[in-house]
Formats: sequence, C-alpha cells, structure tokens
Amino acid sequence: MTERSRSRLLEQLREQRQMPIAVLFYHRVANQDLTPWTIRTDDFKRHLDWLQANFDLVSLEESQRRIRSQSNDRFTVSITFDDGYSENSQNAIPELIAREIPTTYFVTTDFLTTQHYFPHDIELGCKGKPNTWDELRDYVSQGIEIGAHTRSHCDVGAIRDPDRLADELLGSIQALEAELNTRCRFFAFPYGKPSNISQSAVTLLKQHGIEGICSAYGAINWPGNDGFHIRRFHGDPMLERLKNWLTLDKRHLADHNVLQFAEPKHNHPASR
Repeated sequence: MTERSRSRLLEQLREQRQMPIAVLFYHRVANQDLTPWTIRTDDFKRHLDWLQANFDLVSLEESQRRIRSQSNDRFTVSITFDDGYSENSQNAIPELIAREIPTTYFVTTDFLTTQHYFPHDIELGCKGKPNTWDELRDYVSQGIEIGAHTRSHCDVGAIRDPDRLADELLGSIQALEAELNTRCRFFAFPYGKPSNISQSAVTLLKQHGIEGICSAYGAINWPGNDGFHIRRFHGDPMLERLKNWLTLDKRHLADHNVLQFAEPKHNHPASR
C-alpha cells in the first residue's frame, strides 16, 4: 500500500471507531552481552520517542478494556516485558517511569529466587542477571504491574502432567502474590506461539481468576473481541522494523484469526 492509501485506511478506521490495539513485548534493555531479545538503551529510548509521538500509550488493563469495547477511536499501544532481567532496573524502568508510560512486567519466578541465569542466555554465553524480589517490590511501588510467566520459563503447550501444569502456572502466580503482596491479574506464555499454549492451561488460569493471557506471535488486537487473549508484537531492536509492524495496512485487516490452542496429547496406557 502507498502512504496515501495507508492514511486513508487509518482515517476510515478512525471514523468507524475501529482503531487497532497493539501490545509490544520487550525482554532486556542493556548495552552488553547482546542477544536477539536485548535492545540497547539508546535504541529503546528511540522506540519510546516514536511511540509517544504517534500512539496512545496505555496500560495493559486499558488496552484490554478497549479490545472488549465495540469502538476505539485511537491507535493504542501498550508496553510489556517478559522474563525479568535486573538490568531493566537501570536501563528501562526509570525511563518508563520518567515518561509516565504504563508497563506490565512478566517474570519467571524461580529465577528470582535462585538467581540462576536463563538457559536461553547460557546457550549464547550471555550473563543476563535475573531480577531480585526487592527490585520487583520497587517496581510495584512505582506503579509497574507484575504478571506471571511460569516458574521455569517452560513450554506450557508441551506439558502433559496436570500437576506440573498447575505448579508452573499457579505456583508462579502464588509466589508473586505472596512476595509482592499484590494481586496477579495477567499471565504471559513463554515463547507464546500457538503450539506453546494449551486449552488446559487457559482453562486453569481462568478458573483461578487470571483476567487475561498474552501470546507472542505477532498480531494486532481489534475492538469487539472478548479481550481475554491479548496478542503481542516483539519490540525488535530495529526501529524501522517496529515502524513496519505498526504501520497499518490491509494485511492487518485480514488478521482476525482466533487462536487455536494446542492441546497436549496424553499417552494413555491403551495407546502405548
């Protein structure tokens, strides 16, 4: 689409009050031990400059409300983080607080306790230190919402044992609520592709009061949906790629697919 066509499409959606809701996820803001899920401090600031100049930046809760609404007249963006890296305490959280940008921060709780490096970092020789509980308490005191991201950063879609599933999901939620003395309302699936999510997990989270789940396979949200499943884009280190993802065109209009959760197959004795 040409720039003129995109502008016309955007104006049409605004008049119809059907403007999209996009949710970004970042991981680690740092200037050393760079990985595919790390963004440099200056690049992150450039992202925020562009986002603040072009979008309505709101909390994840407000994005969910707009998804559930039948109308939305502003192109909306929310910012989230996954995993939980200590360097964000110096390089990301102060910047977000100073700019008054609402943020939801999803953490894997076992790494907070053990202070072990994440396996996906070890594979690349990266020493990205996990957050501490005291750092999260400081985040909460400054208005950052903390969400659950399992205990061990596991592939939830591959879990077949219901006891282990409950331990990974509910155990992480309970740990956060006990340590931070706050309610955990949102859950983000590690890896976040359809195959990494199961209906068993979604049902369990709903039964225990989680208000919304986040995937990570790159898609926009639209008003008029139930809002329990919130789709997210990766906040790529390259600003041009982020601009491309958030430049509305007809590709996005066709992407209204409902996620089909991958249900693990149980190995019953009769089928072995």
